[in-house]
Amino acid sequence: MYIKGVGMTKFDYSDMPWWRFAYEATKEALEDAGMRISDINAIVLAAISSAAGGGEHQTHKVSLLSDLFKTNVPIIETPSVCGGGGVAVFVANRLGFENVLVVSGEKVVDNLSDVTTDWIMSASERVLEQTEGMNFPVQNALIWQQYMEKYGATMDDLALISYKNHQNAALNPKAYYYQRQVSLEEIKKSPIVASPLRLMDCSLSVNGGAALILTKEKTDVEIIGSGFATDYLLTFNRETITHFPMVRSAAKQAFDQAKIKPEDVNVAELHDAFTSVELFSYEDLGFAPIGKGADLIRQGAVNLGGRLPVNTSGGLKAKGHPISATGLAQIYEITNQLRGKCGDRQVKNARIGLCNNVGGAGGSATVHIIKKN
Repeated sequence: MYIKGVGMTKFDYSDMPWWRFAYEATKEALEDAGMRISDINAIVLAAISSAAGGGEHQTHKVSLLSDLFKTNVPIIETPSVCGGGGVAVFVANRLGFENVLVVSGEKVVDNLSDVTTDWIMSASERVLEQTEGMNFPVQNALIWQQYMEKYGATMDDLALISYKNHQNAALNPKAYYYQRQVSLEEIKKSPIVASPLRLMDCSLSVNGGAALILTKEKTDVEIIGSGFATDYLLTFNRETITHFPMVRSAAKQAFDQAKIKPEDVNVAELHDAFTSVELFSYEDLGFAPIGKGADLIRQGAVNLGGRLPVNTSGGLKAKGHPISATGLAQIYEITNQLRGKCGDRQVKNARIGLCNNVGGAGGSATVHIIKKN
């Protein structure tokens, strides 16, 4: 399908209910598309229930959206935690309706840390792994330890990824770190969270919403490849513990469908929930050989001005990560890059972009390839 319009709120700690973030993002997407809500034939929602508390917990969100938008069209919810936005696009792209609104709104930062953490950690295995202290930072730290030992990458490589993404976010008015510079020294000296990962290797939980409108009508931007794959919930039961195999599978589906190769991609938004994930995703997506992902950041290939700029939005690290809205925010960025609307962070002559959205510590992944017509 084609992308008709996109919308996104600023990612921050704004004190609005989750549905207001969804509403504001939808309003912008409709305005961008030159459409009204009555033109929409179906809606796909990506959301967790937000952290319980403050009157936010709502399990019948599809009915709430019906009320909010004053519509009676089919509304489908696709809960897939951090990967929910990408899954929502994967589903919407296959529904067969003329015009589909894909939307997410999340109020993640609205409660005590232990409550919010409990909701986030419900996306991982609770009986065996969490009882041993395996939360997401620990899981990703252990994966990264194995990767470093096997392939020789360093924490300096991750610091460069964090620095790059903060530099990009400083240029993005929708990012949490907009106009807020962070030095490489600050990144390298930030506190250890789960050794060897530091605070500045971890993405930032924020509130926010994002939306897009898919249509059968030919527009200037088209989804030419769409892949989705899953993997075991138990991290260490998988085929490999240094990479995310389901990213490779989703990428193969998307590239085969698009009939292009990784080297044809001009700009990409990757799921840097941790800087380590961005690095080995270079390899899982085919942008670098296995074990050689660090070369891309060392050579500046993934920086603005490089041959393949990655996370021009600032990524989850510095734009912010409002769980389900993240995958839609990636498509918002890539669509605007292809349309030449990204100002100081604009990638020159961008014609093909890629979005990779991951759920949990590698439990699910989508890859979408978008082309400028």
